[in-house]
Amino acid sequence: MITVEPDALQRRTIRVLLCAQVFSGAGLAAGITVGALLAQDMLGSTGWAGIPSALFTLGSAVAALAVGKLSQRHGRRPGLAVGYAAGAFGSVGIVAAAVVHSVPLLFVALLIYGSGTATNLQARYAGADLARPDHRARAISTVLVATTLGAVAGPNLVGVLGTFAEDVGIPRLAGPFLLAAVAYGAAAVVIAILLRPDPLVVAAQLSADSPNHDDPDPTDRRRWPPTLIGGTMVMVITQLVMVAVMTMTPVHMQGHPHALSAAGLVISIHVASMYLPAPLSGALVDRFGPAAVGVLAAVVLAASGVIAALAAPNSVAVLSIALALLGFGWSLGLVAGTTTITDNTPVGARAATQGAVDLFIALAGAIGGLLSGVVVATVGYEWLALGGSLTAAVIVPVLVLTARVSAPAGTPHRRSRR
Repeated sequence: MITVEPDALQRRTIRVLLCAQVFSGAGLAAGITVGALLAQDMLGSTGWAGIPSALFTLGSAVAALAVGKLSQRHGRRPGLAVGYAAGAFGSVGIVAAAVVHSVPLLFVALLIYGSGTATNLQARYAGADLARPDHRARAISTVLVATTLGAVAGPNLVGVLGTFAEDVGIPRLAGPFLLAAVAYGAAAVVIAILLRPDPLVVAAQLSADSPNHDDPDPTDRRRWPPTLIGGTMVMVITQLVMVAVMTMTPVHMQGHPHALSAAGLVISIHVASMYLPAPLSGALVDRFGPAAVGVLAAVVLAASGVIAALAAPNSVAVLSIALALLGFGWSLGLVAGTTTITDNTPVGARAATQGAVDLFIALAGAIGGLLSGVVVATVGYEWLALGGSLTAAVIVPVLVLTARVSAPAGTPHRRSRR
């Protein structure tokens, strides 16, 4: 029986998620900043530097599906808590792999570490469970923006954490993963203790929906409506482009050469641009709709790739601008796509469908991370960035096509669900 007023419970849920996201932001920043450099150091090849991003993104794909199913069955609290705990465990494994210089252990630990990344993104859905339909995008973006504090602080602590790691007998590049272990562990504790009542369980109890055969079945992607597929594709393409360019930027900078702290600065600006403008992304989606903002995401991402390709290798300022636009484009695409998924999915299938969507997003990121190192080693960073621009442009025809296919059936079913 629900004894708490839904709007008051929504505000409490957002506060708890904000706290957890601050911690988890610091956890995910470790892999972004030094993952490729650690692999380059242990494997001795730039061509394999994209492996960490590919592995922890692949791990996040599996975790996204698992967290979604666990959340569907038992609620957001156990799903998110278990996901963050797995991320902490993977972080410890990465540190251990660096200490004993074990590449197989590093690969396994990176897969597990990806659970934290998946859970950090899954939390955005929890913020929308009890939100009013006309405020869903802003609720999603509020949860995302909380990641900024930890995610920006993490890369800027690379030097300090590296020194600390060396002082205690741990390889310098493994230092940030010590922070990740503590940060993800803290996020798991916050969710496990404070996310009560569970927002998804409450939303299911409040829902007045009756079974509807037109609703998407999370186990049968062939029955997803075009609008749902379009929203998924926006996020898939956005993730592919963002991960590919972001992963190889620190490697590109170190090769020209820049200090590790300079790469950390550029990545912190990038990560800040992923999460800090989220409220603006949410307001734009609520005002103009997900499709229009999806097109804007394509434009911003394409501009980012062109600027990165034309930037002088020794220009930290221009690379920072390019990576800032890359982050903002990702924010626009993620909020637009997430809102589309939530609007077009019933409570009874919501978490499982969201997990399936995030599976595809994570797989796209894994492909981007894996191919990025090969592309840079073969033709250079500039061609990787230009390829990202062309790929981002595909979002526009995808949205046009899904809009045309949906048109005969009328407007997409945007239901007033709790």
